[in-house]
Amino acid sequence: MAQSPSAGAEQTLGLHAVDEEDLAFISAHAQDALIRVSDLAYLPKQRRFALICARFDRVAEREGRRERRHAGLHFDGVTGVRRLQINLNQSEQVLALLAVTFEAIKDAPPSGVIRLIFAGGPEIELQVECIEAQMRDIGPSWRVDAGPQHNLDAGLDEEPKGRS
Repeated sequence: MAQSPSAGAEQTLGLHAVDEEDLAFISAHAQDALIRVSDLAYLPKQRRFALICARFDRVAEREGRRERRHAGLHFDGVTGVRRLQINLNQSEQVLALLAVTFEAIKDAPPSGVIRLIFAGGPEIELQVECIEAQMRDIGPSWRVDAGPQHNLDAGLDEEPKGRS
């Protein structure tokens, strides 16, 4: 029988994705994660792409706390990696993850491209045989002064061009 954690006990996240819906759930929990370029790794012999991130803990946020946790995220069945606007020689550069998406290859499902989209334009494209990803917390949480800030209303008060 599974036991509920006691009040105040830290809950760790462990997710596994095998389809687009699962991957969207991982994306939601990984949104706003901070990742050093040095913490990105493509392991071609294992057909794996892995990273370590400092994810913003959405569960803690709902409970009124601002916390981050280290988490590992890896993708299996990776046959190729393409990095856009990411210089591997700038190992201390920090990327802010916005989303993880999947686009199936029309004539060859379940293969496709998983995209890791970062703030400011960088992306990582993973050519995959299918969706197979895991994300797991790997350490205790720590408090942060501020949570992620998104200006979701930017530009909404402007009239579209061409209208009067």
